[in-house]
Amino acid sequence: MVTRTLFFSGLLMVLMAAAMLENLAVVADETERKKKDMGACVILLHGMGRTHRSMATMATHLVGNGYRVVNLDYPSTKSSIETLSQGIVAETIQRCKTEHPSAPIHIVTHSLGGILVRHYLQTHRLPPESRVVMLSPPNQGSEIADLLKDNFLYRWIMGPAGQQLGTGKDGVFHRLGPVDVPVGIITGDSTLEPWFSSRVPGPDDGKVSVAAARLAEMTDFLVVHKSHGFIMNDPEVIAQTTHFLKHGVFRHLH
Repeated sequence: MVTRTLFFSGLLMVLMAAAMLENLAVVADETERKKKDMGACVILLHGMGRTHRSMATMATHLVGNGYRVVNLDYPSTKSSIETLSQGIVAETIQRCKTEHPSAPIHIVTHSLGGILVRHYLQTHRLPPESRVVMLSPPNQGSEIADLLKDNFLYRWIMGPAGQQLGTGKDGVFHRLGPVDVPVGIITGDSTLEPWFSSRVPGPDDGKVSVAAARLAEMTDFLVVHKSHGFIMNDPEVIAQTTHFLKHGVFRHLH
């Protein structure tokens, strides 16, 4: 009887020790992840015709989660996609690399910003463990750009990049290959612009169809009931963006 009691006591101690070691491993992994988050730089790229202010809510949230955030203000309507991606975007990424050479560099984009990142990644690489989240990117071109490209007012306001976002043979996406970095894409299927939506095939966010937002190489994909112009300020989208930067996947509830 004593032997049996000692046996079960010893077994219980072994199980408790194993559980403690497992908990310690989880805590260690979480601590290491938080250290990486603290060193990681997150670059925010707004959409066409917008400014860094459109990404301010996202920036505040990410700073609160320990990231070093660069909310970039770039002249989206003044230059071509090539000039923007290889100029101000490349320079900003290089500054983050110089400041923290071993830290990941995450990028969160809205609309045109996603195309700039794809163009940059054709000739550059991000550090290991870097991730990209694209919000409503016109990855397969925009039918709205097709519709308006010959309109004088559109050409004057949107500039060179606005002429490159169409679905035709001149569309820049035809020249972009796959990107070698984990990419999470969130796009909307709700619109505040029914006139535009009537000219976009399938579900859309008022500017970009759900189908056109996809990339073959994307890691994860999420559709939310939000419109193109406000998706970056939605609390759910911001939380999902942060989850992807931390874990490499979105938090799927169903």
